Parts: sequence; structure tokens; C-alpha cells
Amino acid sequence: MRAEISALVDDIKQAIALLRRHLDWDAASKRLDYLNSRAEDADLWNDPDEAQKLMQERQRLEEMTGAIKAFDQNLADSVELIAMGEEEGDQDTVTDAEEIIKSMQGDIEKMSIEALLSGELDSSDTFVEVHSGAGGTESQDWASMLFRMYSRWAERRGFKVELQEYSAGDEAGIKSATILVKGHNAYGWLKTETGVHRLVRISPFDSNDRRHTSFSSVGVYPVIDDNIEVEVLDKDIRIDTFRSSGAGGQHVNTTDSAVRITHFPTGIVVTSSEKSQHQNRANCMKALRARLYDMEMKKREDAAAASHDGKTDIGWGHQIRSYVMQPYQLVKDLRTGVESTSPQDVLDGALDPFMEAALAAKVDGAKGDVDDLN
Repeated sequence: MRAEISALVDDIKQAIALLRRHLDWDAASKRLDYLNSRAEDADLWNDPDEAQKLMQERQRLEEMTGAIKAFDQNLADSVELIAMGEEEGDQDTVTDAEEIIKSMQGDIEKMSIEALLSGELDSSDTFVEVHSGAGGTESQDWASMLFRMYSRWAERRGFKVELQEYSAGDEAGIKSATILVKGHNAYGWLKTETGVHRLVRISPFDSNDRRHTSFSSVGVYPVIDDNIEVEVLDKDIRIDTFRSSGAGGQHVNTTDSAVRITHFPTGIVVTSSEKSQHQNRANCMKALRARLYDMEMKKREDAAAASHDGKTDIGWGHQIRSYVMQPYQLVKDLRTGVESTSPQDVLDGALDPFMEAALAAKVDGAKGDVDDLN
């Protein structure tokens, strides 16, 4: 076997071993046996919500364990084919088996990233909030670009996107907007985007064609399961209804149905601008519970708390990523050092390399010390 392929086989074996340890293979196998037995219980669906959770867990474990077994078998088969091909002088067989091994590397890397999404709420739907920073029209336009970027990323993954709140900018862009992203592991992926994002470009709003720096912040909060207790007292909130104003088209709301809930103890304000006032109230309560739960979790996690505190100042020194359009083209993540020389692709939703690196860094406990772009 060629040295290159031999090294690759060793890398894949190590990756499979890491996946087994991360999954806790013995415990996962026992849990899957239990879930399979529960699936055969006729009384399981007496509680549809609980049954659905168990079936989702069962599917996840089946997919993980099945994929690991398939990697093991495919690797063993390919190694055996290479040995047979070399012994018989059949180079075509050797080449085909080597290509299978090479393709396995990409598949197992992808699965390794998916395995990182094992947090309590990683599989949940999520709210994504975008807020413009200081700087008026320039920052508001940047906020709208980020808003579109996350919508495009979600659409690329086949996730469902629902607009929750939209506050148009004074001349262009947005002051703020919130979307609900529905899809498996939506929160697990998007939580890596929490923080301040910096844009450097020649401003289309500057008649002198000067270079401007703009900041906008992104907040990501999981949708909380109804079984998780988050207490919201009536005395702690104020509910206001108002006439929504938007940017036209789908954002127009011509009735006084928009709802805003203010939570006095924390200062959290959530808004929903759908057509139904009843639905808006429900949306706001769901968003408020998500924010309160997220706040409590961040109190327990020092690293996450630091990230959350960094969002309070939407400006220089707090950014997690810089997007430079002029005088050169480059997007750079300041936590991991990951770069892209195609900002337009990133703004069209090509965010996976940044998210994957941030997930891996968080699990490894690595702290980035990356120089920002000029």
C-alpha cells in the first residue's frame, strides 16, 4: 500500500475511534436497544410529545451508530481490495479502492463536525436577531446584509425561515430584525454566529467614495421546549400593541396587531409583527422564554457569558469576524483564523467553514488570538 494511502487509513481509523468515544459507544448501543423496545410498546403514543422525542433520539442514534459501522466496514473492505489488487497486479482495483478511502475522509470529517452538535438544545429551532450598530444608514445597510446572509444560509440547508420582527432603517437597511429558523440542529450551528460583525467597504452612501467601517451584532437563542420550566410572572412584563411599520412588500402590516413584550427584571424586549395579534403574543412569549433560558445558561458557562457580554458594545474590539470588501476581498474569523477570499459567497450564505471551525474550537477549548484585518 502506498505511504500516502496508508497514512490516510490511519487517520480514518483514529477519526472513527474518536467518534466512538464521543458517542460513548457502549452506552449508546444500550440506549438504542432500549429505544427500539419502547418503539414496540403499543402505549408509547399515548403521550405523542414524549413519543416523538424518543423516536427522534432513536433515529439520531441509529444514524450515528449505523454510519460508524459503515465506515469501519468500508475501510476494511477497501484495504482488503488494495491488498488483493497489489497481489494480483490489478491496478484498476487498487485505484478504485484508494478513491473510496479518499472519499471516506471527507464524509467522516463531516460526521465528526455533526457529532460536535451534542449540546442539550443544539437540535432545537432558533431565533436569530440582527441589530445595527452606531453609524446610521451605513450600519443599517450592513445589518440588512447580515439578515439576508443568515436567511440564505438557512435556505441552503433546507431549513424553514419565519420572519418574527422587522424594523426598517431610516433611509436603507434595517435597525433590527428577527427570524425563526426551523430545522434539525439549527441552534447548534447558528449559536457560533453570536457576536459583533464588522464590515469594511467603500460606502455606496458616500458621494466621496470613502472607505467606511460598520458594525452590527447578531444574537442567537434556542427555542425552548414547553417541558423546560422558565418562569415569567405577569407582574414582570408589559405587553404593548402597536401599528407595525416595515420596508414594504411582505413586511407591511396595516393593522394594530404587532405586539411588544418588555421584561422588567432583565430589560429584554421582544417584538412580533405577524397579522394575528394572538399569534404575535404567543411568538413574543416564546422568544422571551428563549432569551431568559439563554441568559440563565450563560450565567453557568463563563465562556458563553463572556461572549454574551461582548455583544453589549457593537463596535471596535468586540467583533468576531471582519468582512473586507475594499481595497481587497477577504472575510476573516477572529476566533479561529478561518478565511475566505470570496466575501460575496459568504454573504450569500457560505458560512459552514466558519461554523465548523468555531464548533471544533469550542470543543477543543482553543482560544483564538488572531490579528484583525485593516
